[in-house]
Amino acid sequence: MRVAIVHDWLVTNAGAEKVLKSIVELFADADIFSLVDFLSDVQREDIIAGKPVTTSFIQNLPLAQKHFRNYLPLFPKATESLNLTTYDLVISSSWAVAKGVKKREGALHISYCHTPIRYAWDLYDEYTSNLSQPKKFLVEKSLQYIRKWDLDTVSRVDYFLANSKFVQERIARTYEREATVIYPPVDIEKFTLCEEKEDFYLSASRLVPYKKTKLIVEAFNAMPDKKLVVIGSGEEYESIKKIANANVEVLGYQEDAVLLEYMQKARAFVYAAVEDFGIVPVEAMACGTPVVALGVGGTKESVSEGISGVHFLKQTKESIIEAIAKFESMNFDAKTISKYAQKFSKKEFQQKFKDFVLSKTKSL
Repeated sequence: MRVAIVHDWLVTNAGAEKVLKSIVELFADADIFSLVDFLSDVQREDIIAGKPVTTSFIQNLPLAQKHFRNYLPLFPKATESLNLTTYDLVISSSWAVAKGVKKREGALHISYCHTPIRYAWDLYDEYTSNLSQPKKFLVEKSLQYIRKWDLDTVSRVDYFLANSKFVQERIARTYEREATVIYPPVDIEKFTLCEEKEDFYLSASRLVPYKKTKLIVEAFNAMPDKKLVVIGSGEEYESIKKIANANVEVLGYQEDAVLLEYMQKARAFVYAAVEDFGIVPVEAMACGTPVVALGVGGTKESVSEGISGVHFLKQTKESIIEAIAKFESMNFDAKTISKYAQKFSKKEFQQKFKDFVLSKTKSL
């Protein structure tokens, strides 16, 4: 079989790229396609073993490296321009447009769907509500076009895989298709157990609005006897640092080794985002660190109430404060938490992914 792996865009090394890395390891001879590829040499080596990437025409458009998202209306045409006519199996890693690629007749397309394109569907109102005219008009028209194209191309996928039950339900609602859940891989060999905890809480993520890190900081501002450490960078870094009280330490971006040490030693990891899955909380659990997380979305599935952490149900500082109080009234065992996290290992992901693909390609 000739195998093509299609990823939306290659510009960073985040959760979707961890999934891509595991898929590439399974199909070492596969060719890789993406709208654009602006990875550094180090990132490319880590994610796709230094393999070459076939990109779309957007790669060469003006200012594409920093502003390729501005070419959103061209994404469908660019995706369809990727030539996959010689491949027997197409695997798309898609949270935007990769699932819309064209395949040859008789080929099989399996799409690992991180989510239907969020800013065209579930987050449509959030992306368009604060825009001024005429930008609002242009964005709305573009997203309406993307929506139509997204639905028109659903039939190009033979089988959907979802990264959580939360996304499985979203695929059913948006695409009216069934999906099989295979949880994404977590590097549990890197995030190792540490039973000795210190008296501080940790939050780590990109500092962007939907992650709700500012809300966590506001909650800890109201709990001056409890220490919070915040790791991450992003557009909210300065505003978060500005509002943080003395008991909140905002460290900004840190190397992996530093993040790991904080994850291992934290009393608990605090997370307030609605995630499709959410790999970082599972990394904390692999360290034996309990998680205080929003009980909505992916973290509702990954964090086991009373076993590996505590849920709160609303994105409010009051809910976070109540959850911290509940957490401190309970006892958690680091070894039990770390063992629980093993179900999300890369080995588990690769075995289930491989078994699924083999079951669907027997006739090819």
